[in-house]
Amino acid sequence: MHGAVHDTALPRRTLGRSEVAVTALGFGAAAIAGLFTPVDEDEAAAAVESAWGAGIRYFDTAPHYGLGLSEHRLGAVLRTKPRDTYTVSTKVGRLLVPSEGGGREGDFGDDLAHGFAVPATHCRRWDFSADGVRRSLEESLTRLGLDRVDLVLLHDPDDHEEQAFREAYPALEELRSQGVVGAIGAGMNQSRMLTRFLEDTDVDAVLCAGRYTLLEQTALGELLPAAAARGKSVIVGGVFNSGLLADPKPGATYDYTTAPASLVSRALRMRTVAEGHGVPLRAAALRFPFGHPAVASVLVGARSAAQVHDAAVQMDRAIPDGMWEALHSEGLLPPHVPVPEGT
Repeated sequence: MHGAVHDTALPRRTLGRSEVAVTALGFGAAAIAGLFTPVDEDEAAAAVESAWGAGIRYFDTAPHYGLGLSEHRLGAVLRTKPRDTYTVSTKVGRLLVPSEGGGREGDFGDDLAHGFAVPATHCRRWDFSADGVRRSLEESLTRLGLDRVDLVLLHDPDDHEEQAFREAYPALEELRSQGVVGAIGAGMNQSRMLTRFLEDTDVDAVLCAGRYTLLEQTALGELLPAAAARGKSVIVGGVFNSGLLADPKPGATYDYTTAPASLVSRALRMRTVAEGHGVPLRAAALRFPFGHPAVASVLVGARSAAQVHDAAVQMDRAIPDGMWEALHSEGLLPPHVPVPEGT
């Protein structure tokens, strides 16, 4: 299957002890909602259809992405597919409230301060109360046009830690016990609080963005061992660290800001090693997280059918063990960092 894409679903892994299953490659739906630059409706639909054609059956979205536009666009395509054949996750913690002022789309400013090139018709209001969780999920289902989502994640509760544990998490646990959702968890750009969720609650999975990549393995300290010890799953996002590992060069982005020269140099050295073994750096970055057994899926954000196709092809590439060995031996990966075997 080298370099191929598929018209049937890729293999799946269940999340923790739940019955919810995800494909190893997942589709992150932030980009189709105009992340940084506009994406038109046809291009967004083509990206989702391309993911389906590549065998991807796990799709992740959130109200935050494009002020609900991501959920609208993703749902429009997924509603044409048999509901039991795919897994969709969304997030809670931000409610969308209509903006005051103009009544027409053109009367509003844009949402670029939050990263999305869409009209600022709504504003986000943090809400990790139990009522806020239930309301957020109901509104997401309306935007998606679906009768259920499979996985619900608490979204970025960094500054709302105690309320998230005291009110939002119990609400999710109740929704799961009622069968409204199949699996619950949290999604963040940090590992400390996610580790607390794994250790102190009965979440099925966590989504960790940017903290387990070729360039950064913060999650290996406590998060991944905690998940493995408890039979829970980790979904990894941000494997390209917002761009540097996709195309390393001066001026590339790392964690959504300009990458420091030292990291650019390291990424360029990684690319040299990977390409010396016939492997694009993008492929190495996509496959790297699966060296740890707790990782169930890697999410890739794509704004076009071409980007989805490239991710599927890179994910399917054969990677010789010698490439990983060279990254270790040249000090580009610490010796204790696990790597995939037999890929």
